[in-house]
Amino acid sequence: MTHPIRFGIVCGQRASFAELSERIVTTEQTGWDSFDVVDHFYGLFDVMEPTHEAYTMLAALAPQTSRVRLGVMVAGNTYRNPVLLLKQAMTVDEISGGRVTFGVGAGWTRREHEAYSWPLPAPKERVDMFEEALEIWNLLQTRERVTYVGTHYELIDAPFEPKSAQGKLPVLIGGNKPRMLRLVARYADIWNSLGEPEDAGAASTLLDQACEQVGRDPATIVRSISPARVFLESPEKFEEHFHAYREVGFTDFRIPWPRNPAQKEVFDEVVVDLLPRLRETA
Repeated sequence: MTHPIRFGIVCGQRASFAELSERIVTTEQTGWDSFDVVDHFYGLFDVMEPTHEAYTMLAALAPQTSRVRLGVMVAGNTYRNPVLLLKQAMTVDEISGGRVTFGVGAGWTRREHEAYSWPLPAPKERVDMFEEALEIWNLLQTRERVTYVGTHYELIDAPFEPKSAQGKLPVLIGGNKPRMLRLVARYADIWNSLGEPEDAGAASTLLDQACEQVGRDPATIVRSISPARVFLESPEKFEEHFHAYREVGFTDFRIPWPRNPAQKEVFDEVVVDLLPRLRETA
């Protein structure tokens, strides 16, 4: 199975609504494929940065676009009840005409949980909760009513409407550790990795093995990368880094919004010729 090459922008929602509106419109008009925000509640480098809630902001931004896919990289399961999180995503999916990718993770930022009194269990329990949430998200989208009794969550004859025009929201899961890769193999449509090409490529090989263990064709999972390398240093570096990740199997590239004027100049350059040309390498 061959997946198309896609280039997306990841943009933390720490700017004003007016500025975020300008950024998402620019992202769509210049030919990028997706626009993601992040699931944090204060700035990770400056905690006093004004920071908006992810899906609320996406709901406001969605009507300003008609093509780009929308999502959160990634929504932490520990911040919300799983049904509430899916309902938020489904609402934005409805507003956008079926363009949401459901990026989810187990949750990790300890200081953020401490600040706002959200429980953050030990890693094993956190992943146990995430696995139950993945089951619930699948059931709610494929059945009219759901009864589910797990260790951490319970649903009793629960309806869930509307469903997505996409059939189901495509699920994106991040993480490179063995158990998370097994969950990716079972539930994900898209897997997002981090790091240098050699590290991401090694994790991709482990994902192939996890797919084989559950009887899934590894080629059915899109390989997405949040690269360690700075793509917007120059057009030449953009192309060099693209090929380095492409050689180890990645087809989705999630690039941070330009962090300074020099990167914005590169952003403006690559959209004219480079992105269309690199897409043809699929």
